[in-house]
Amino acid sequence: MESARTSDAVKMDIRIEADPETVFEFFTDPDKMIQWMGRLAELDPRPGGDLRVDINGEHIARGEYVELDPPNRLEFTWGWEREDAGVGPGGSTVSVTLAEAKGGTLLTLAHSGLPSDEERAAHGEGWSHYLERLVTAGSGGYPGPDPWATTEGADGAP
Repeated sequence: MESARTSDAVKMDIRIEADPETVFEFFTDPDKMIQWMGRLAELDPRPGGDLRVDINGEHIARGEYVELDPPNRLEFTWGWEREDAGVGPGGSTVSVTLAEAKGGTLLTLAHSGLPSDEERAAHGEGWSHYLERLVTAGSGGYPGPDPWATTEGADGAP
């Protein structure tokens, strides 16, 4: 996985051994989403539709879908329901691009609108953790139980 932090965004590239159509569903189908991130997902994958992912009962991400171009691209807003969160619900934007690459998919994720170096670092750690799990789940494997699915293991949640 390649990772970079720019002045205002976290950007990561990963390769998944599955076609873009399959990978796209891991961002729009609640049952597939929780295979790699969260323990409960409520997703309404249409522009303006809600996105809510309960990571561990304490860290709950909320936003809305902005753009869907299956199976090439999707964009959604992202933030946390916690009052002490540095990024509130819908306070930042995640763009995901999927491209065919050597029998699989190259996924590029860019998370922008993060207000500080601290938030970029925390979200970078979180996306790194979850995208590694997506590589396994998206390829048809089982990434194992998520250690961040409990409040004790959630310090780096994106």
